[in-house]
Amino acid sequence: MQITIDEAKCCGAGQCVLVAPEVFDQRDEDGIVVLLDASPAAAQHAAVREAATICPAAAIQVRQ
Repeated sequence: MQITIDEAKCCGAGQCVLVAPEVFDQRDEDGIVVLLDASPAAAQHAAVREAATICPAAAIQVRQ
């Protein structure tokens, strides 16, 4: 799984952090998404895909 973050698109909604806190976090100063784990375990793949799907700004891209 390859995860790409477009920080310029991120609106800081934080939905990704709620769905996959082991993979995503937010910067304290502006709420922009931070990728904690660029190669998450298979057990996290469904949560990462859900985070990408529900991101209101479409800032998360996932490739297999």
